Amino acid sequence: MADTRSRMIDATIRALQRRGVAGMSFTDVLRDSGAARGAIYHHFPGGKAQLVTEAAVRNGEDVRAALATLPAGDPQVVVAAFLDAVRPVLVASTTGGGCAIAAITVRADEQGRDDLALQESAGRIFSSWARILADRLAPAGGGLPPDEASDLATTLITLLEGAHVLCRAAGTLEPFEKAARTAIALTAARYGTR
Repeated sequence: MADTRSRMIDATIRALQRRGVAGMSFTDVLRDSGAARGAIYHHFPGGKAQLVTEAAVRNGEDVRAALATLPAGDPQVVVAAFLDAVRPVLVASTTGGGCAIAAITVRADEQGRDDLALQESAGRIFSSWARILADRLAPAGGGLPPDEASDLATTLITLLEGAHVLCRAAGTLEPFEKAARTAIALTAARYGTR
């Protein structure tokens, strides 16, 4: 069983996915993690900002690790594998889930305290996802040229994040499926003869 600190981070990731930073409460995190009231400042002396930042970093690392397992080389294979890998995540968006990293880019409080640090953290995390995808698209000795791999990787991350919003709003996976079909067709048209 995970330790208290780890359970609190996991509970925070789930809270960010469901309610964002502004809607996340310590009460929910404590309840969902099974932690005692005093655990917040014991494990996270920086309070909510520290807890949210560490949850975002953990979630970012988990996604990065998953992306690193995608096949490498052929852009059509990489794109299809990416879309298959993110589909279950987007299913959660249809019932009110979302991206914990995107959630930290939204203003958390009226004064904007900690917002810049969270926004910068999100930017680094999204960039790291795009770098991992670019590495899958341009592995050593094959695949796309680095600039094209970077552009396509950024497009895929943009597709994922936009799909979170549209699927959540529509309550259906259809916006993602439309974007996925288009991404596959465009990738085949651009890179199918390599």
